[in-house]
Amino acid sequence: MRQVYLDNAATTALSPQVLEAMMPYLTEVYGNPSSVHAFGQAAKAGMDKARDQVAKALNCDPAEVIFTGCGTESDNTVLLGVAEKYKEKGRHIITTNIEHHAILHTCEYLEKQGCDVTYLPVDEYGLVTPEQVREAIRPDTILVSIMFANNEIGTIMPIPEIAAVCHEKGVLFHTDAVQAIGHIPVDVKAMGIDMLSLSAHKFHGPKGVGVLYCRKGLRLPSFIKGGAQEKGRRAGTENVAGIVGLGAAIELACSHMEENTVRMTALRDRLMQGIAANIPEVKLNGHPTKRLPNNVNYSIRYIEGESILLMLDMNGIAASSGSACTSGSLDPSPVLLALGLTHEIAHGSVRLTLGDDTTEEDIDYTIDVLTKTTQRLRAMSPLYKA
Repeated sequence: MRQVYLDNAATTALSPQVLEAMMPYLTEVYGNPSSVHAFGQAAKAGMDKARDQVAKALNCDPAEVIFTGCGTESDNTVLLGVAEKYKEKGRHIITTNIEHHAILHTCEYLEKQGCDVTYLPVDEYGLVTPEQVREAIRPDTILVSIMFANNEIGTIMPIPEIAAVCHEKGVLFHTDAVQAIGHIPVDVKAMGIDMLSLSAHKFHGPKGVGVLYCRKGLRLPSFIKGGAQEKGRRAGTENVAGIVGLGAAIELACSHMEENTVRMTALRDRLMQGIAANIPEVKLNGHPTKRLPNNVNYSIRYIEGESILLMLDMNGIAASSGSACTSGSLDPSPVLLALGLTHEIAHGSVRLTLGDDTTEEDIDYTIDVLTKTTQRLRAMSPLYKA
């Protein structure tokens, strides 16, 4: 049976080149990077190289790169750190109603601590406008946090324009770019981004390591207390092998980004066209063009998304119905509900996200299996018969 992995928004396969770069730091280069002896300094050199690789990819200074345990930790560091540092100025935060739970759940926590959070609604495509941000900013606003690209529907936000509004109003701007980095160009200086979160395992790097870019001049309180690692900004002995892998993965992704984008966009469009042509009564979720090159999300009416996923899996195709962080929930995706979809239609969603190894044959096989799966499930659906 053919095996097709189309859940790359949840996680990606570790690149062989990345594993090769990591191996010495899992074996012979095992020193603690905080140690002054040669063993420690060899490990530190690997981290320094990775910091340079990240800085080049983001167009920032290496000193602005803070290594973390994941994108969620980076998000938490920003929200909790800004709320603590700027509480004398104000306690108002602006975000959207389709953010990752790393943002939404932290905002809910901050609301219980006395902060006021504005959750901007998105349009039918999952977009917010710079004007919405402008109208929401108040004298006591201390932070705007809006994701670069949505993890479920792939919609890309107008980040440079939103950042410009924030700077005009003297407000800090953060973006969760976990889904964007490695897939589309991100230039923190040109785009006016003050803080940015990313995670290695979304672009064929290892799990358990991320980055917080923090613009020079901003000094947030340390999220993890303890030692003086990361120049006092993130305590704990560093995951050296993971950091080296992150650096190798982001360099690899950026060096092949242009050609990968062309190839991935063609495969994505092939999949979208195949679904639309072969399966009646489906709805594309997210913006038709302002979307990640590897993201396809459809609602298929009259059947349950969970049933679709199980039958796809039985045919060797790995997919999802939304964020991996909400797997196991029987509730429809809050992101899809925020777009205005009914519970019934949102329940029939399937997310197919492509990776570096995806081929035309994989796409055609998926279209064929999904078409037959839909026909079979609809034949058993009382809603479809009605």
